[in-house]
Amino acid sequence: MAPRRKDKLNRVRPGPCAAAWASAASIALYSLSSAADEPRKVTEPFVLAEPAEITQVVDAFDGDDQFDLHLSLGYQHTWKRAQIRRESSIVQPGLSFGGYTEDTLQIASYQETTSRLNTRAEIGLFRDVALIVRVPIILANDRKLEGASGSESQQSTRLVGLPGEQLFRLPFTSPTRSGVEYLAVGADVAIMNQFRDSTKPSWVVGLEGRFSVSEPMHACNKKPSALNVVSEQIECAEPSDINRNGVSGEFQDAEGNDLEGSFSGGRSAGVSRGTTALELHTYLSKRIKYVEPYAGFRALFEFQNGSSDYGSTDFEGSIVNHPPLQGTLLVGTNIIPWEVRDSHQRIAIDVRASGTYVSEGRDYSELFDALGSSDAPSLRTPLYAEYQANPDPEPNVPSVVKTSSERVYFTGLTDVQQHGVYNFSTSFTWQAGRYVKFNVGGAYTLVQGHLISFDQPCNADFDDDVGKSGPCREQSSPGEFEATGIPNPNYRAVINAPGRRFKVDDAHLFDVWLNATVMF
Repeated sequence: MAPRRKDKLNRVRPGPCAAAWASAASIALYSLSSAADEPRKVTEPFVLAEPAEITQVVDAFDGDDQFDLHLSLGYQHTWKRAQIRRESSIVQPGLSFGGYTEDTLQIASYQETTSRLNTRAEIGLFRDVALIVRVPIILANDRKLEGASGSESQQSTRLVGLPGEQLFRLPFTSPTRSGVEYLAVGADVAIMNQFRDSTKPSWVVGLEGRFSVSEPMHACNKKPSALNVVSEQIECAEPSDINRNGVSGEFQDAEGNDLEGSFSGGRSAGVSRGTTALELHTYLSKRIKYVEPYAGFRALFEFQNGSSDYGSTDFEGSIVNHPPLQGTLLVGTNIIPWEVRDSHQRIAIDVRASGTYVSEGRDYSELFDALGSSDAPSLRTPLYAEYQANPDPEPNVPSVVKTSSERVYFTGLTDVQQHGVYNFSTSFTWQAGRYVKFNVGGAYTLVQGHLISFDQPCNADFDDDVGKSGPCREQSSPGEFEATGIPNPNYRAVINAPGRRFKVDDAHLFDVWLNATVMF
């Protein structure tokens, strides 16, 4: 509680009316003053004195409060909707004209729903220093593709790969995924605390490590279509299982004949991203009467684990093999319309907007399952990782495939173009007392349209050896060539060549959540 003010009265004796007005004004100003105006004295009782949720840090060894522990349990549901389009050279009004390729060909309507259980523990280590442990658990993640604008009846032309093959079929359904999304361990430090020093804002910095502790995601097809050329296909095939029949290995030919294969039986769909991540964040807020505006920044760096499908795409010629990097700017306001500090009761309304830049990177796109579980030979047939100088005296072919190099299989992970993500959210927090509070909220997210099959055929960082260049070369004179790079073994022309690339457009997400926190 703020101590009683000791302002000196004017020595000139006021009239009765003036004294009445002065008294009323003093009472009004005192009632509007915030407890953050003055620091709490050691002799004062401990009352509600925490900043907005985003800059709140539990602590320990703080006066007579020797230890703090906050335990939170929450439920979150997310709906995602998007349109899948494809670049097209089909000569139709609105699709292509004048020699240009348009990216407006409708392919499918994408739908994804995720139910998530959010568990969180905040442990006070010292004054304004906290250890945070989070374990998000995906209860159910469902994805499906359905026809859009008549695409279901025109699949043979809109989803064509090489002549005579179809990349995937509509409708397409992924298996339901569930399990621990990741384990997060981090720390927050309040460098400044407005409730200790009213002249300064509350400023928090922190970091968090995220670790995949469950099976990484693998491309799967929940219900193989009866129209598949090969019958009895398994749902989650190994990338090296060309036929998707449970037999995989390095020794299958392009027609799918087993030479010296091994029985794999497939694998699980998985649920984690198969990465190790580091998240850094900093937030600043300042309580002014009944509002507390804030702003902040966070960055997420992901590093692929070799045990995930990222390990199957990590080769010298790969242009982009890391997951996207993300940077977010956010601003918001915490509005406190009602609070009773001495009984630790408060109602707060949080309104927030954020913008995130997502860099180019290899990722699990909306077509991860559909393309990764395709039975099209153009995607399932392996490519060789390297080229070598042509041993035959052929002047117009300076390099050929190195057949002893590793074979590269398509996993469904694709190079995703850089894009922006914009989020608007609001939440309502009711702190019912000193030991319990509840939070309910919702958010809308808009994702900028971007290509999701964005790979390039050549890696220009290696342009010094024409003997390893393969098709990445240009002729300088008759019989003479210069390397422009080395081939990217992850490049698949049927989905990466201009005029064949896929794009996500009109993507938006809706989130709702409910959290309960007990505070010891």
